[in-house]
Parts: sequence; C-alpha cells; structure tokens
Amino acid sequence: MSALATPPAPAPHGVPDPAATDAVARTAPRRRASSDSGRTQSPLARRLLGLVAVLVALVWVFPVYWMINSAFLPLNKLQAPDPTFLPLGGTWSNFRRVVNDDSFWASMRVSLSVVVIVLVAALLFAFLAALAVSRFRFKGRKSFILTILVVQMIPAEGLFISQYQLLDGWNLVNRVGGLALVYTAAILPFTIWMLRGFVAGVPIELEEAAMVDGLSRTAAFFRITFPLLAPGLVASGVYGFLQAWNEYTLALVVMTDPAQRTLPLWLQGLVEANRATDWGVVMAGAAIIAVPVIVFFLFVQGKMTSGLVAGAVKG
Repeated sequence: MSALATPPAPAPHGVPDPAATDAVARTAPRRRASSDSGRTQSPLARRLLGLVAVLVALVWVFPVYWMINSAFLPLNKLQAPDPTFLPLGGTWSNFRRVVNDDSFWASMRVSLSVVVIVLVAALLFAFLAALAVSRFRFKGRKSFILTILVVQMIPAEGLFISQYQLLDGWNLVNRVGGLALVYTAAILPFTIWMLRGFVAGVPIELEEAAMVDGLSRTAAFFRITFPLLAPGLVASGVYGFLQAWNEYTLALVVMTDPAQRTLPLWLQGLVEANRATDWGVVMAGAAIIAVPVIVFFLFVQGKMTSGLVAGAVKG
C-alpha cells in the first residue's frame, strides 16, 4: 500500500507562496508578449501596407511625371502612336518658347500681384475675425459663425453675374484689384474657419499667466500666443496661395482683356481651337507655373513646425 502524498504546508499569513510566485513570474512574460503581439503589426502586414503606400504614391506622382516628361519631348514624339515614357533625346525648345513669350511674363506679373494682395488681405481679415470669435463673447457671435458656414455652401458659379456687375459698377473689371477682391471674398470664409480652430486650440491661460508676470494683454498675445498660431497662419497662407494661383473660372469672367490674363488663362490660350495644339509647350508652361507653388511650400514648411514650440519659450 503506497503512502499518500503529503500536501504542501500553507504559507504563513502575510508571506507570499513561493510556488505561486514562480507560476506568476513564468506566465507574466507570456501574457505580456501576447498582448504586445496584438498591438504591433507583423512584418508581413507592414510590408503589405508599405507596398500599398508605394502604389498610391506612384499613382499620385505619375501625372506630374508625365507632364514633365512631355515637356521635354518634341511634337512628333508626343503625337506618335506609341507613348514615350523616358525623355531620351529630349529638347529644351519647349521651355525656351515659354520663357521667350512676352505674354507669359505679363501674365506672371498679374498672377503674382493678385496673389500678394490676396494673401495679405485674407490673412489679415481672417486672423482678426478668428481672434474675435474665439476670444470674445459678443452679440451675434453664433450667427456670424453660422454665416461663415452658409457662405461656404454657395456655389461660386452662382455669384459670377452679381460679382461681375459689382466690379463693373466700380470700374474694376480687367483690374488686378478687382480680381484680388473677389478672390479674397471667396477664400475668406474658409480661412476664418481654419484660423478659428487654431486660435481656439491655444489655451487663454497662457496669456493670463504672462499677464500675471507683468505683461500687458497685447504683449502677452504677441509674445506667447501669436508664435503658437504660426502653423495656422502658414497653413491658411498655403491654402490662399493655391486658390489664388490656380483659379481659372473667376479670372475668365473678370479678366477679359488679353493683356490682363493670369497664368491659367495664358496656359489655356495655348490650346488652339483651329489647329493642332503644341502639347509640349503646354506641358512646359504647366511645369513652370507649378514651380512657384513648390518654392513657396518649401519656404514655409519649416515655419509650420517651428511655430509649434516657439511660443512656449517666449517671455
């Protein structure tokens, strides 16, 4: 007759059981590893997501590449039945024809003038309006915010006739100031709404703390809050620049004089209705028009990140 196994004596009260402690220590890493594996992605999933991202990027980049590729090809290759994917043996003649065109530089001056006026006016008025609706409580504040949203819903084409009549009555048709006025009115509602979110995201307690330290309200705003709003101003400036630089339909209505065309109107003028269009020149012109947008974005993208932390160390 075998002896019965004696069960382990219970641990004294208040002293942890060594066997239970060892079991917990052995199972804890497995539970932690299983939970970490649930949160992290497998290498195969990461590779698949990376492949999808590359494919999406290629689809997005291909039209830009095709524009640049076509800008270096002569007309006979562009009209050939087989597409040319590499500009081997290309030419700079398309770019030379664009830069030697006096109307191109006249349109460049008009577009730059309009963009500068729109950026200054839109950012100034939008910033003041966003500051007012975010920092102050006044009668009609909610109605003003609602009006901004309603204006955004109105199709731009529905305002063309009234805008043209207004500018014609003020003798601003075929004028840089007239086109800049309608551009500013078009982008102002969305710019106000965008800047309102940035202003509301900066706690007012930062200004109050600076005022406790002896700064006035104006000094506290410009030394503490304003640098934190730099990313919002830059983002709004990029939006306004793109809208004013690439807009076509309003310019077509307002700038009827060929000598006062913007760059999109000049580019459309290269498409001939009665004879074959030289698409190489059109693509070269489109590539050159895109250069200021790229330069502007490269210039301001550093400001978007530096402004995030600049205000935290001021004053």
